[in-house]
Amino acid sequence: MAKFVPTILKNFATKRATRNYPFDQREIFPEVRGELKNKIEDCIFCSSCSRKCPSQCITVDKKEATWSLDPFACVNCGICVEACPTNCLFQERKYLSPATEKHTVNLKGEIKVKKKKAAKKQ
Repeated sequence: MAKFVPTILKNFATKRATRNYPFDQREIFPEVRGELKNKIEDCIFCSSCSRKCPSQCITVDKKEATWSLDPFACVNCGICVEACPTNCLFQERKYLSPATEKHTVNLKGEIKVKKKKAAKKQ
């Protein structure tokens, strides 16, 4: 027990080795890949993001125009963001906030109808 006393006293006198997260957060690094977001009004529900996702955390329903994400399964790799043809997916530069319950992000959009080009009159 006497061997531990100097170490205990040194630990009381020095600064803490860890942060009190989430109250004391470190600055965000410039190239951080943060929380996945979707601008649902720009989404065309092509489901390329769900096909490219390595963790299969994205689900797209073309008929119902819904997009859902399981943030606890997402590994924040950014592959879905690169695969999106309309650039409606983006990663917000912030760390995922702690949660006490598991949840999914469900977004409902509108199916976009392609406008047919008017026939040229000759």
